Amino acid sequence: MDPYTLGILSLVAIITMVFIGVRVAFAAGIVGVVGLIILRGWTAGGGMAGLTAHSSVTHYSLSVLPMFILIGFLAYYAGLTQGAFRCARAWFGWLPGGLAVATVFATAGFAAVSGASTATAAVFSRVAIPEMLQYGYDRRLAAGVVAAGGTLASLIPPSAILVVYALIVEESVGALLMAGFIPGAVSAVVYALIVILRCKINPSLGRAVTGLTWAERFNSIPGMAPIIAVIAIILGGIYTGWMTPTETGAVGAALIFFMAIGRRAIFGEGMTKSDFIESMMETGKLTVMIFTIIWGVLIYVRFLGFTGLTTAFADWIVHLPVEPIYILLMILGVYIILGMFMDGIGMLLLTLPVVHPAIIALGYDPVWFGIIVVKMVEVGLVTPPIGLNCFVVNGVRPDIPLSDVFKGIWPFVVADLITVGFLIAFPGIVLFLPEMMINNISG
Repeated sequence: MDPYTLGILSLVAIITMVFIGVRVAFAAGIVGVVGLIILRGWTAGGGMAGLTAHSSVTHYSLSVLPMFILIGFLAYYAGLTQGAFRCARAWFGWLPGGLAVATVFATAGFAAVSGASTATAAVFSRVAIPEMLQYGYDRRLAAGVVAAGGTLASLIPPSAILVVYALIVEESVGALLMAGFIPGAVSAVVYALIVILRCKINPSLGRAVTGLTWAERFNSIPGMAPIIAVIAIILGGIYTGWMTPTETGAVGAALIFFMAIGRRAIFGEGMTKSDFIESMMETGKLTVMIFTIIWGVLIYVRFLGFTGLTTAFADWIVHLPVEPIYILLMILGVYIILGMFMDGIGMLLLTLPVVHPAIIALGYDPVWFGIIVVKMVEVGLVTPPIGLNCFVVNGVRPDIPLSDVFKGIWPFVVADLITVGFLIAFPGIVLFLPEMMINNISG
């Protein structure tokens, strides 16, 4: 059997295994090992699979993942979500649909210390939805804004999925993290504008909060201080080159930890000893899960490289008789479809080895493309039938039917597509900070 045919059959095998319920890591790992053995023999192929798994998870750039994940769990158990929501409520509650707008910006703030979409959605399902329902907000809007707001963690640093993308395509982790900040902020603003517009047209969806004073607004700012400090450390450390992404993650985690201890000592609330142990355990579990997906898929990527299928696909794409923008849009359409059935990291690991060479051949910037792809992953996190964030919201709030959650997210899916179009039309929005960072470090 020639390598091309074997490569195509391997793709069919993985897709079939995933659809029948086999985990992406194991499906890719099994197909990759078998393929390497067929192409290189038992000894060479098996040895290559083992070396690939080892080298992939001992890569220094991956050490940033557990640090960023730890920041999120420490922030959750330290109770930073309540402070973020109170501050956003005080400053934005006066707008039409003010509590929903506050939820958008509070989730964006927490995303900057979380890096995990599902965790953000779960936390604000407990914090924001009860208050919105108490104020008479439409439950579809309340559930939808939390599910959509959680996706902001995919773009706003620290983002685990951007780190994974950087590893796969061998790009700078720091550049990807810096590139995600402005598009993440733009996404939050577009979400807020969608909420304001809908509630302005139909006030029954969500009313403004009245009676807010300037004293309340200024008194709420300390609740955001830990989040602002972590954002400053991560972006400032990476931008100036003073710290690597891993070092910024470690310093950010330490800062959150000491703030949590101080809050416990002074106010008697926040993270307990059992909470700290739980955060370490949860960090370990999630890190192992992500690393398992990485090594399983990278074994398959190594096999795919030997088949020559990725190069052939890139050549075929480049020679299509259409403009590159149409090819890009078709690729993004495929990501929308895949996002309905697969998790984000697995989807990137399976597709990028084939898609990335084609994108480079078409002349697109890999950092810019990474942000666009992650934005499409965000869409997949809220679209049926999988829509993981929607299931998380429904799991935390079973009183809101899953059908209502899915109905509530569609305005935000439209907002995401608008944002993607905006980023495609103006790529400088994505590349501005990475280019400034590179110039600053090199200068």
